[in-house]
Amino acid sequence: MKKILIFLAAAALLSSCAQDRSQVLKVYNWSDYIDESVIPEFEQWYEQQTGEKVKVIYQTFDINETMLSKIEKGHEDYDVVCPSDYIIERMLKNDLLLPIDRDFGDTPNYIDANLSPYIRSCFDKIIGSGKNANDYSVGYMWGTTGIMYNTKYVTAEEASTWEILRNPKFAGKIFIKDSARDVFSQIIIYLRRDDLAAGKVTLDELMLDSSDEAIAAVESFMKEVKPLVAGWEADFGKDQMTQERGWISLNWSGDGVWAAEEAAEVGVDLQYVCPKEGFTVWFDGWVIPKYACNVKAAKYWINFMSRPDIVIRNVDVTGYVSASGAPEVLEAFTDDSYEPIDLSYFFGPEATSVCANPVLYPDKADIDRSTQEHDWGDRTPELVEMWSRIKGDNASGMTVFVVVAFIVALLAVAVIGRLAKRRRNAGRKPRRR
Repeated sequence: MKKILIFLAAAALLSSCAQDRSQVLKVYNWSDYIDESVIPEFEQWYEQQTGEKVKVIYQTFDINETMLSKIEKGHEDYDVVCPSDYIIERMLKNDLLLPIDRDFGDTPNYIDANLSPYIRSCFDKIIGSGKNANDYSVGYMWGTTGIMYNTKYVTAEEASTWEILRNPKFAGKIFIKDSARDVFSQIIIYLRRDDLAAGKVTLDELMLDSSDEAIAAVESFMKEVKPLVAGWEADFGKDQMTQERGWISLNWSGDGVWAAEEAAEVGVDLQYVCPKEGFTVWFDGWVIPKYACNVKAAKYWINFMSRPDIVIRNVDVTGYVSASGAPEVLEAFTDDSYEPIDLSYFFGPEATSVCANPVLYPDKADIDRSTQEHDWGDRTPELVEMWSRIKGDNASGMTVFVVVAFIVALLAVAVIGRLAKRRRNAGRKPRRR
Protein backbone atom coordinates (compact mmCIF):
# COMPACT_ATOMS: atom_id res chain seq x y z
CA MET A 1 0.00 0.00 0.00
CA LYS A 2 2.85 2.36 0.92
CA LYS A 3 4.55 1.73 -2.43
CA ILE A 4 1.29 2.48 -4.24
CA LEU A 5 0.94 5.80 -2.43
CA ILE A 6 4.53 6.74 -3.26
CA PHE A 7 3.92 5.83 -6.89
CA LEU A 8 0.75 7.94 -7.01
CA ALA A 9 2.54 10.92 -5.42
CA ALA A 10 5.35 10.68 -7.95
CA ALA A 11 2.85 10.35 -10.78
CA ALA A 12 1.02 13.46 -9.58
CA LEU A 13 4.24 15.44 -9.53
CA LEU A 14 5.22 14.25 -12.98
CA SER A 15 1.80 15.32 -14.18
CA SER A 16 2.26 18.80 -12.67
CA CYS A 17 5.65 19.11 -14.35
CA ALA A 18 4.02 18.19 -17.63
CA GLN A 19 2.15 21.50 -17.34
CA ASP A 20 4.97 23.73 -18.57
CA ARG A 21 6.86 25.03 -15.51
CA SER A 22 9.82 26.38 -17.49
CA GLN A 23 8.93 29.95 -16.53
CA VAL A 24 8.28 29.30 -12.83
CA LEU A 25 10.87 28.65 -10.12
CA LYS A 26 9.60 27.42 -6.75
CA VAL A 27 12.01 28.25 -3.91
CA TYR A 28 11.58 26.94 -0.35
CA ASN A 29 13.81 28.59 2.25
CA TRP A 30 14.05 29.40 5.96
CA SER A 31 12.12 32.43 7.24
CA ASP A 32 14.07 35.72 7.19
CA TYR A 33 16.99 34.02 5.47
CA ILE A 34 17.49 36.22 2.42
CA ASP A 35 17.46 39.81 1.26
CA GLU A 36 14.16 39.56 -0.58
CA SER A 37 15.10 42.42 -2.91
CA VAL A 38 17.46 40.01 -4.69
CA ILE A 39 14.52 37.88 -5.87
CA PRO A 40 13.28 40.21 -8.64
CA GLU A 41 16.93 40.88 -9.49
CA PHE A 42 17.41 37.16 -10.07
CA GLU A 43 14.46 37.13 -12.45
CA GLN A 44 16.03 39.93 -14.50
CA TRP A 45 19.51 38.36 -14.36
CA TYR A 46 18.19 34.95 -15.41
CA GLU A 47 16.56 36.45 -18.50
CA GLN A 48 19.78 38.29 -19.34
CA GLN A 49 21.83 35.10 -19.02
CA THR A 50 19.48 32.66 -20.74
CA GLY A 51 17.10 34.74 -22.82
CA GLU A 52 14.23 33.08 -20.93
CA LYS A 53 11.75 34.56 -18.47
CA VAL A 54 11.16 33.10 -15.02
CA LYS A 55 8.89 34.01 -12.10
CA VAL A 56 10.02 33.06 -8.59
CA ILE A 57 7.44 31.64 -6.18
CA TYR A 58 9.16 32.09 -2.82
CA GLN A 59 7.91 30.19 0.26
CA THR A 60 9.39 29.73 3.74
CA PHE A 61 9.54 27.15 6.53
CA ASP A 62 10.67 27.20 10.18
CA ILE A 63 11.35 23.50 10.82
CA ASN A 64 13.61 21.19 8.83
CA GLU A 65 11.30 18.25 9.20
CA THR A 66 8.33 20.21 7.85
CA MET A 67 10.21 20.86 4.64
CA LEU A 68 11.49 17.28 4.45
CA SER A 69 8.04 15.79 4.92
CA LYS A 70 6.69 17.66 1.92
CA ILE A 71 9.59 16.49 -0.23
CA GLU A 72 9.44 12.88 0.97
CA LYS A 73 5.70 12.57 0.44
CA GLY A 74 5.80 14.32 -2.92
CA HIS A 75 3.31 16.95 -1.77
CA GLU A 76 5.23 19.81 -3.40
CA ASP A 77 7.30 20.14 -6.56
CA TYR A 78 9.83 22.61 -5.15
CA ASP A 79 12.75 23.34 -7.46
CA VAL A 80 15.30 24.48 -4.89
CA VAL A 81 15.27 24.23 -1.08
CA CYS A 82 17.69 25.03 1.76
CA PRO A 83 17.90 22.23 4.37
CA SER A 84 20.39 21.83 7.21
CA ASP A 85 23.40 19.53 7.15
CA TYR A 86 21.86 16.41 8.70
CA ILE A 87 18.76 16.76 6.51
CA ILE A 88 20.94 17.00 3.40
CA GLU A 89 22.51 13.77 4.61
CA ARG A 90 19.11 12.11 5.03
CA MET A 91 17.94 13.32 1.62
CA LEU A 92 21.06 11.92 -0.03
CA LYS A 93 20.63 8.56 1.67
CA ASN A 94 16.99 8.42 0.57
CA ASP A 95 17.76 9.39 -3.03
CA LEU A 96 15.75 12.62 -2.85
CA LEU A 97 18.25 14.94 -4.54
CA LEU A 98 19.44 15.66 -8.07
CA PRO A 99 23.08 16.48 -8.84
CA ILE A 100 23.76 20.18 -9.44
CA ASP A 101 25.06 20.75 -12.95
CA ARG A 102 27.78 23.44 -13.04
CA ASP A 103 27.53 24.13 -16.78
CA PHE A 104 26.26 27.70 -17.15
CA GLY A 105 27.42 28.38 -20.68
CA ASP A 106 28.87 31.90 -20.91
CA THR A 107 27.78 32.74 -17.37
CA PRO A 108 30.57 32.49 -14.75
CA ASN A 109 30.43 29.55 -12.35
CA TYR A 110 30.24 31.47 -9.07
CA ILE A 111 29.62 28.29 -7.08
CA ASP A 112 32.98 26.63 -7.53
CA ALA A 113 34.89 29.90 -7.84
CA ASN A 114 33.80 31.21 -4.44
CA LEU A 115 32.81 28.35 -2.13
CA SER A 116 35.08 28.31 0.94
CA PRO A 117 37.51 25.36 1.00
CA TYR A 118 36.46 24.78 4.61
CA ILE A 119 32.80 24.45 3.67
CA ARG A 120 33.71 22.13 0.80
CA SER A 121 35.70 19.89 3.16
CA CYS A 122 32.81 19.78 5.64
CA PHE A 123 30.34 18.79 2.93
CA ASP A 124 32.79 16.04 1.94
CA LYS A 125 32.12 14.56 5.40
CA ILE A 126 28.35 14.41 4.91
CA ILE A 127 27.45 10.74 4.68
CA GLY A 128 25.44 10.16 1.55
CA SER A 129 25.53 6.43 0.76
CA GLY A 130 28.47 6.80 -1.60
CA LYS A 131 27.39 10.20 -2.96
CA ASN A 132 29.50 13.30 -2.37
CA ALA A 133 27.33 16.06 -0.91
CA ASN A 134 29.28 18.69 -2.84
CA ASP A 135 27.81 17.27 -6.05
CA TYR A 136 24.25 17.55 -4.73
CA SER A 137 24.34 20.64 -2.48
CA VAL A 138 25.99 24.05 -2.19
CA GLY A 139 26.68 25.66 1.17
CA TYR A 140 24.63 28.78 1.95
CA MET A 141 25.11 29.82 5.61
CA TRP A 142 26.94 28.30 8.59
CA GLY A 143 27.69 28.87 12.26
CA THR A 144 28.71 27.30 15.58
CA THR A 145 27.05 26.07 18.78
CA GLY A 146 28.38 27.49 22.03
CA ILE A 147 27.73 29.35 25.27
CA MET A 148 26.31 32.87 25.49
CA TYR A 149 26.93 34.45 28.89
CA ASN A 150 26.52 37.67 30.88
CA THR A 151 29.94 38.95 31.96
CA LYS A 152 28.40 40.65 35.01
CA TYR A 153 27.57 37.31 36.60
CA VAL A 154 29.70 34.76 34.74
CA THR A 155 33.48 34.73 34.27
CA ALA A 156 35.16 33.83 30.99
CA GLU A 157 36.75 30.83 32.73
CA GLU A 158 33.36 29.54 33.93
CA ALA A 159 31.91 29.89 30.42
CA SER A 160 34.85 28.12 28.79
CA THR A 161 33.50 24.64 29.56
CA TRP A 162 30.22 22.79 29.06
CA GLU A 163 30.42 21.93 32.77
CA ILE A 164 28.88 25.34 33.44
CA LEU A 165 25.45 23.97 32.50
CA ARG A 166 25.27 21.95 35.73
CA ASN A 167 26.85 24.52 38.04
CA PRO A 168 24.30 25.11 40.86
CA LYS A 169 25.59 28.66 41.19
CA PHE A 170 23.51 29.54 38.13
CA ALA A 171 20.27 27.80 39.06
CA GLY A 172 17.27 29.41 37.37
CA LYS A 173 19.48 31.47 35.07
CA ILE A 174 20.23 28.91 32.36
CA PHE A 175 18.44 28.63 29.02
CA ILE A 176 18.88 25.60 26.78
CA LYS A 177 18.03 25.36 23.10
CA ASP A 178 15.08 23.02 22.61
CA SER A 179 17.15 20.98 20.17
CA ALA A 180 17.93 17.40 21.11
CA ARG A 181 20.54 16.97 18.40
CA ASP A 182 22.56 20.07 19.28
CA VAL A 183 22.44 19.43 23.02
CA PHE A 184 23.39 15.76 22.69
CA SER A 185 26.39 16.56 20.50
CA GLN A 186 27.91 19.12 22.88
CA ILE A 187 27.37 17.02 25.99
CA ILE A 188 28.80 13.80 24.56
CA ILE A 189 31.89 15.82 23.62
CA TYR A 190 32.18 17.05 27.21
CA LEU A 191 31.61 13.60 28.73
CA ARG A 192 34.28 12.02 26.51
CA ARG A 193 36.78 14.84 26.99
CA ASP A 194 39.40 12.60 28.63
CA ASP A 195 39.18 10.04 25.82
CA LEU A 196 39.48 12.86 23.29
CA ALA A 197 42.57 14.24 25.04
CA ALA A 198 44.13 10.76 25.14
CA GLY A 199 43.45 10.17 21.46
CA LYS A 200 41.16 7.20 22.13
CA VAL A 201 38.42 8.74 20.04
CA THR A 202 38.10 11.68 17.65
CA LEU A 203 35.44 14.37 17.54
CA ASP A 204 34.24 13.08 14.17
CA GLU A 205 33.91 9.55 15.57
CA LEU A 206 31.89 10.82 18.53
CA MET A 207 29.32 12.33 16.17
CA LEU A 208 28.61 8.82 14.85
CA ASP A 209 27.95 7.39 18.32
CA SER A 210 24.22 6.93 18.82
CA SER A 211 24.63 3.91 21.11
CA ASP A 212 22.42 3.21 24.10
CA GLU A 213 25.43 3.90 26.32
CA ALA A 214 25.99 7.35 24.82
CA ILE A 215 22.31 8.22 25.11
CA ALA A 216 22.21 7.09 28.74
CA ALA A 217 25.32 9.14 29.61
CA VAL A 218 23.95 12.33 28.05
CA GLU A 219 20.54 11.77 29.64
CA SER A 220 22.13 11.37 33.07
CA PHE A 221 24.10 14.61 32.66
CA MET A 222 21.08 16.55 31.42
CA LYS A 223 18.92 15.34 34.29
CA GLU A 224 21.43 17.05 36.58
CA VAL A 225 21.06 20.17 34.46
CA LYS A 226 17.26 20.14 34.34
CA PRO A 227 16.57 21.53 37.87
CA LEU A 228 18.77 24.53 37.03
CA VAL A 229 17.10 25.35 33.71
CA ALA A 230 14.91 28.45 33.44
CA GLY A 231 13.57 27.45 30.03
CA TRP A 232 13.91 25.19 27.00
CA GLU A 233 13.64 27.62 24.13
CA ALA A 234 13.57 27.93 20.38
CA ASP A 235 13.53 31.71 20.11
CA PHE A 236 12.91 33.61 23.35
CA GLY A 237 16.21 32.74 25.09
CA LYS A 238 18.21 35.54 23.53
CA ASP A 239 15.59 38.09 24.62
CA GLN A 240 15.75 36.76 28.17
CA MET A 241 19.53 37.13 28.08
CA THR A 242 19.37 40.76 26.96
CA GLN A 243 16.92 41.46 29.82
CA GLU A 244 19.23 39.69 32.32
CA ARG A 245 16.58 37.13 33.22
CA GLY A 246 19.10 34.58 32.05
CA TRP A 247 22.86 34.62 32.51
CA ILE A 248 23.82 31.55 30.46
CA SER A 249 22.44 30.14 27.24
CA LEU A 250 23.40 27.15 25.11
CA ASN A 251 22.94 28.84 21.77
CA TRP A 252 23.96 29.36 18.15
CA SER A 253 26.46 31.96 17.00
CA GLY A 254 23.90 33.92 14.96
CA ASP A 255 21.72 34.38 18.04
CA GLY A 256 24.85 35.21 20.02
CA VAL A 257 25.70 38.16 17.78
CA TRP A 258 22.09 39.39 17.70
CA ALA A 259 21.73 39.21 21.48
CA ALA A 260 25.08 40.93 22.11
CA GLU A 261 24.09 43.85 19.86
CA GLU A 262 20.67 44.19 21.49
CA ALA A 263 22.09 43.91 25.00
CA ALA A 264 24.78 46.53 24.35
CA GLU A 265 22.05 49.11 23.67
CA VAL A 266 20.80 48.72 27.25
CA GLY A 267 24.22 48.45 28.89
CA VAL A 268 24.35 44.65 29.20
CA ASP A 269 27.56 42.88 28.16
CA LEU A 270 26.90 39.49 26.57
CA GLN A 271 29.70 37.36 25.17
CA TYR A 272 29.71 34.14 23.15
CA VAL A 273 32.32 31.40 23.41
CA CYS A 274 32.92 27.92 22.00
CA PRO A 275 33.88 25.73 25.01
CA LYS A 276 37.36 24.27 25.23
CA GLU A 277 36.30 20.60 25.14
CA GLY A 278 34.95 21.00 21.60
CA PHE A 279 31.75 21.99 19.82
CA THR A 280 29.78 21.51 16.62
CA VAL A 281 29.41 23.62 13.52
CA TRP A 282 26.19 23.66 11.49
CA PHE A 283 25.46 24.33 7.82
CA ASP A 284 22.53 25.06 5.55
CA GLY A 285 22.82 24.48 1.83
CA TRP A 286 20.91 24.73 -1.44
CA VAL A 287 19.70 21.48 -3.02
CA ILE A 288 17.51 20.49 -5.96
CA PRO A 289 14.87 17.88 -4.96
CA LYS A 290 14.38 14.92 -7.27
CA TYR A 291 10.80 16.04 -8.06
CA ALA A 292 11.87 19.53 -9.18
CA CYS A 293 10.18 20.71 -12.36
CA ASN A 294 12.56 23.55 -13.30
CA VAL A 295 16.04 22.19 -12.77
CA LYS A 296 17.65 24.73 -15.10
CA ALA A 297 16.36 27.78 -13.22
CA ALA A 298 17.17 26.06 -9.92
CA LYS A 299 20.85 25.68 -10.74
CA TYR A 300 21.00 29.29 -11.96
CA TRP A 301 19.39 30.38 -8.67
CA ILE A 302 22.13 28.60 -6.70
CA ASN A 303 24.78 30.16 -8.91
CA PHE A 304 23.25 33.62 -8.44
CA MET A 305 23.16 33.14 -4.65
CA SER A 306 26.90 32.39 -4.81
CA ARG A 307 27.72 35.69 -6.55
CA PRO A 308 29.81 37.78 -4.09
CA ASP A 309 27.68 40.94 -4.19
CA ILE A 310 24.52 38.90 -3.57
CA VAL A 311 26.26 37.00 -0.78
CA ILE A 312 27.19 40.24 0.97
CA ARG A 313 23.66 41.60 0.76
CA ASN A 314 22.15 38.39 2.14
CA VAL A 315 24.60 38.37 5.05
CA ASP A 316 23.93 42.04 5.81
CA VAL A 317 20.19 41.43 6.05
CA THR A 318 20.10 38.04 7.78
CA GLY A 319 23.06 38.39 10.14
CA TYR A 320 24.26 34.86 9.43
CA VAL A 321 27.62 33.93 7.90
CA SER A 322 27.90 32.88 4.27
CA ALA A 323 29.66 29.77 2.99
CA SER A 324 31.38 31.97 0.41
CA GLY A 325 35.14 32.42 0.67
CA ALA A 326 35.28 35.06 -2.07
CA PRO A 327 37.87 37.86 -1.64
CA GLU A 328 35.05 40.41 -1.82
CA VAL A 329 33.36 38.75 1.15
CA LEU A 330 36.58 38.78 3.16
CA GLU A 331 37.04 42.46 2.44
CA ALA A 332 33.43 43.31 3.27
CA PHE A 333 33.55 41.74 6.72
CA THR A 334 37.02 42.82 7.79
CA ASP A 335 36.62 45.08 10.84
CA ASP A 336 39.62 46.81 12.41
CA SER A 337 37.85 47.06 15.77
CA TYR A 338 38.67 43.36 16.33
CA GLU A 339 42.01 41.71 17.02
CA PRO A 340 43.65 39.81 14.11
CA ILE A 341 42.76 36.11 13.89
CA ASP A 342 43.71 33.25 11.57
CA LEU A 343 41.00 32.68 8.95
CA SER A 344 43.23 30.86 6.46
CA TYR A 345 41.11 27.72 6.82
CA PHE A 346 38.14 29.63 5.40
CA PHE A 347 39.51 32.24 2.99
CA GLY A 348 42.86 30.73 2.01
CA PRO A 349 46.55 31.17 2.92
CA GLU A 350 46.48 34.96 2.55
CA ALA A 351 44.02 35.25 5.47
CA THR A 352 46.31 34.29 8.37
CA SER A 353 45.84 37.63 10.15
CA VAL A 354 42.39 39.13 9.63
CA CYS A 355 40.53 41.59 11.86
CA ALA A 356 37.05 40.06 12.01
CA ASN A 357 34.32 39.20 14.52
CA PRO A 358 35.48 35.88 16.03
CA VAL A 359 31.90 34.87 16.81
CA LEU A 360 31.00 34.96 13.13
CA TYR A 361 34.37 33.73 11.89
CA PRO A 362 36.11 31.66 14.61
CA ASP A 363 39.90 31.55 14.70
CA LYS A 364 41.51 28.47 13.16
CA ALA A 365 42.60 27.31 16.63
CA ASP A 366 38.93 27.19 17.66
CA ILE A 367 37.77 25.49 14.45
CA ASP A 368 40.37 22.78 15.09
CA ARG A 369 38.24 21.82 18.13
CA SER A 370 35.03 21.52 16.13
CA THR A 371 33.11 18.77 14.40
CA GLN A 372 29.79 18.36 12.61
CA GLU A 373 26.60 16.44 13.34
CA HIS A 374 25.08 13.63 11.32
CA ASP A 375 21.66 12.17 10.67
CA TRP A 376 20.76 9.49 13.22
CA GLY A 377 18.78 7.49 10.67
CA ASP A 378 16.88 4.63 12.29
CA ARG A 379 18.14 5.76 15.71
CA THR A 380 16.33 9.11 15.53
CA PRO A 381 13.35 7.86 17.62
CA GLU A 382 15.78 7.01 20.44
CA LEU A 383 17.13 10.57 20.34
CA VAL A 384 13.61 12.02 20.44
CA GLU A 385 12.58 9.75 23.30
CA MET A 386 15.67 10.70 25.30
CA TRP A 387 14.86 14.38 24.87
CA SER A 388 11.26 13.84 25.97
CA ARG A 389 12.43 12.07 29.12
CA ILE A 390 14.88 14.86 29.92
CA LYS A 391 12.40 17.69 29.56
CA GLY A 392 9.41 15.79 30.90
CA ASP A 393 5.92 17.21 30.89
CA ASN A 394 6.24 19.21 34.08
CA ALA A 395 7.35 22.67 33.04
CA SER A 396 8.78 24.63 35.96
CA GLY A 397 7.06 27.73 37.28
CA MET A 398 9.89 29.84 35.91
CA THR A 399 9.48 28.29 32.48
CA VAL A 400 5.75 29.00 32.46
CA PHE A 401 6.34 32.56 33.63
CA VAL A 402 8.98 33.16 30.96
CA VAL A 403 6.83 31.73 28.16
CA VAL A 404 3.75 33.74 29.18
CA ALA A 405 5.76 36.93 29.65
CA PHE A 406 7.40 36.44 26.28
CA ILE A 407 4.08 35.93 24.49
CA VAL A 408 2.56 39.02 26.10
CA ALA A 409 5.61 41.11 25.25
CA LEU A 410 5.67 39.74 21.73
CA LEU A 411 2.05 40.74 21.13
CA ALA A 412 2.62 44.17 22.63
CA VAL A 413 5.66 45.12 20.56
CA ALA A 414 5.26 43.00 17.44
CA VAL A 415 4.94 45.86 14.98
CA ILE A 416 7.54 48.10 16.64
CA GLY A 417 9.99 45.26 17.07
CA ARG A 418 9.60 44.17 13.48
CA LEU A 419 10.33 47.65 12.17
CA ALA A 420 13.28 48.07 14.50
CA LYS A 421 14.80 44.78 13.39
CA ARG A 422 14.47 45.73 9.78
CA ARG A 423 16.19 49.05 10.46
CA ARG A 424 19.09 47.25 12.11
CA ASN A 425 19.19 44.52 9.44
CA ALA A 426 19.15 41.98 12.23
CA GLY A 427 16.14 39.79 11.51
CA ARG A 428 17.82 36.64 12.75
CA LYS A 429 15.53 33.67 13.13
CA PRO A 430 16.60 30.54 15.02
CA ARG A 431 17.26 27.37 13.11
CA ARG A 432 14.77 24.87 14.51
CA ARG A 433 16.72 21.66 14.04
